[in-house]
Amino acid sequence: MTSKYLVTGGAGYVGSVVAAHLLEEGHEVTVLDDLSTGFAEAVPAGARFIEGRIQDAARWLDGSYDGVLHFAAFSQVGESVAKPEKYWENNVGGTTALLAAMREAGVRKLVFSSTAATYGEPASVPITESAPTAPTSPYGATKLAVDHMIRSECTAHGLAAVSLRYFNVAGAYGGCGERHDPESHLIPLVLQVALGRREAINVYGDDYPTPDGTCVRDYIHVADLAEAHLLALGAMTPGEHLICNLGNGNGFSVREVVETVRKVTGHPIPEVMAERRAGDPAVLVASAETAHERLGWNPSRPDLADIVRDAWAFTREREQRGA
Repeated sequence: MTSKYLVTGGAGYVGSVVAAHLLEEGHEVTVLDDLSTGFAEAVPAGARFIEGRIQDAARWLDGSYDGVLHFAAFSQVGESVAKPEKYWENNVGGTTALLAAMREAGVRKLVFSSTAATYGEPASVPITESAPTAPTSPYGATKLAVDHMIRSECTAHGLAAVSLRYFNVAGAYGGCGERHDPESHLIPLVLQVALGRREAINVYGDDYPTPDGTCVRDYIHVADLAEAHLLALGAMTPGEHLICNLGNGNGFSVREVVETVRKVTGHPIPEVMAERRAGDPAVLVASAETAHERLGWNPSRPDLADIVRDAWAFTREREQRGA
């Protein structure tokens, strides 16, 4: 059955891939993005594009929409520490306006792009949805605040909503991949070394209580992530706010990522040892059992080499185009 969806932030990395998946399933898609961090060329062909802010969503959102998938948020942890007001105004203030527009228009389905940053430094792993939430940055705090807002909206007004808490998203799909500015994610940073754009990759600490001494993180392919959003649309219940972690349930260390990039690209990747970064937990790995049970979701691309290979293909294509 064809439905009509608004994808906020659909010119960004994850939003654009989800929009592409919705179109492939035959749905009608409108992308709303202010292009402050997204790219107009990332909006998939076939989607209607509106350049605008989520604070003004009421101008375009009406009762013809079946649901909203919400990705429009600032997401740089370091920037959120330096400019917290920017994050509270957009991530929380913007979502407040979006929820009001949905209520006014009678749009009663929402999938929210949340984050593992809501948990902060976990007491145990794998991390379940019942783990204490103690974000260590304004970014994580704003995402947690939105989760609380959504839960209240579900209870008071019957919204059906699913918050998907991502762990480390990577890879590429359909010509869409990571291109943050500044870049802070490990895989694209290591790929920049392979391209010759960086001399080496910094390894922040090699004395953690992990097999090789470097931090361990849970990586998930962006296409697997997108498929979870489509499943969420069919699994939500009016009045319920469901929270699901999304991850592979397997961790890869910094050194394992670097070695995988060496093998995939055929390039040497020099490493430079650096001091630990404050607040970096040794291990962050998800339990995705709730997503398996409630959404019927199982990642089909769990292999780190496949994730890196797709990201490398996207990175080389952009380099060849001079983008």
